Amino acid sequence: MKIGTVTGSVWATRKASCLMGQTFLVISTGDEDLVAADQVGAGKGDKVLLVTGTVASRFCMEAPIDAAVVAILDSEKQP
Repeated sequence: MKIGTVTGSVWATRKASCLMGQTFLVISTGDEDLVAADQVGAGKGDKVLLVTGTVASRFCMEAPIDAAVVAILDSEKQP
């Protein structure tokens, strides 16, 4: 899992049928920017929890995605 901040969104007029109705967000983790399928209704500026890889595609009903937003964080404890 990764923590990141929503920095924007991606729009696709044409996409695979398994992705219809899916919202995609640009997430900055500090090290990289990722495009992730939004499962929780996150918005720009929100701190979010991401899952990546096979877990993300299974979470999204086997859709061909590499990252999914699964939580909006209320707080983050720093060491």
